[in-house]
Amino acid sequence: MNRSNSRSGGANLPSLRHHNASLVLDLLRVAGEQGISRLELAERTGLTPQAVSKITARLRAEGLAAEAGRLASTGGKPRTVLRLVPDAGYAVGLHLDRDELTAVLADLSGTTVATRTVPLDLGAPAAEVLATAAQAVRTVRTDAPRAPGAAAPQVFGVGVALPGPLDHRGGVLHRVTGFPQWDGYPLRDALAEHAGLPVVVDKDTNAAALGLALRERADADFAYLHLGTGLGAGLVLGGAVHRGARTGAGEFGHQTLQLDGPPCGCGGRGCVEALCLAADARGDITEAARVLGAGAANLVGLLDIDRVVLGGRTVAAHEDAYVSGVRAVIEERARREGTTTVPVTVAGGGDRPVAEGAAQLILAPLFGRAGEDGGERAPLARGR
Repeated sequence: MNRSNSRSGGANLPSLRHHNASLVLDLLRVAGEQGISRLELAERTGLTPQAVSKITARLRAEGLAAEAGRLASTGGKPRTVLRLVPDAGYAVGLHLDRDELTAVLADLSGTTVATRTVPLDLGAPAAEVLATAAQAVRTVRTDAPRAPGAAAPQVFGVGVALPGPLDHRGGVLHRVTGFPQWDGYPLRDALAEHAGLPVVVDKDTNAAALGLALRERADADFAYLHLGTGLGAGLVLGGAVHRGARTGAGEFGHQTLQLDGPPCGCGGRGCVEALCLAADARGDITEAARVLGAGAANLVGLLDIDRVVLGGRTVAAHEDAYVSGVRAVIEERARREGTTTVPVTVAGGGDRPVAEGAAQLILAPLFGRAGEDGGERAPLARGR
């Protein structure tokens, strides 16, 4: 049974509590506008045609599925084709960065239909940050497309992504780098009370990695390295976001590259984040990319991943320089070790992939795509 629930996944529709319904709904999503027949749904899920008929009847009754026409007859009765109704529901994704908040509204297909960005001081009192986040949720919800006079669309919940470390399962922040006053703050429950919606909280890099994995539908292991106001990593290993036993994986920016180096906001010295951001701040982008590449090469060697993806506003400002610089370091290490190098790509969109991935924290469990508490290892991608 799918473990999504109203507390953490945001869905309270009875049919979505069942794993089989999630499988069917996911295949409808993948099929897109062209749709898919009940017979094909049965073949791909392994369910009986009768079970598929019952599930699709419930999904249609709830407005989540609709007819998309009929397939040409091959001698028997023409098959009815069904499709997902993307605007039957939405999810809000919030990216709480150190200096700004980005909010997106995504429909059931994962398409972003609205975006808002406002200034934010993550070091302000919790009540002030919470009020800004709740207002952003209310504002972006009003941007949902709807016909004149139609009722407000259903919003399943709010996914929140922000710098770590934090407890993804409990929705509690720890000593956020540079903002230790957040240690122990129950952000999930506090925002749920203010917004009146279920809330899921995760690290910014994990959210972005989840969104990329779902968008690209690939089985390759990869690391998403986000360089913005800080530096972190989101890891997709074995087809799932890897959060670790204590949901603390991906603190990439705080690996030590230089003993007794410059101080870092985490309290350590010589961290890759401190070195990289310092080089970028003084305009030495070549050095910043080289430092980021050294950390990325360590990660490739440690985890044997298939690809490195760069993102974040700092990367976006000098995209080509960062991609080429990181790639050069990784390729040099591969030559020394006699191994095959891995590609370095860019996510694009600056910080927006984080907010879009945050919305997927709500949507993905509806389609059986990811364990809502990080404990399940449900695949993020399945071939059609």
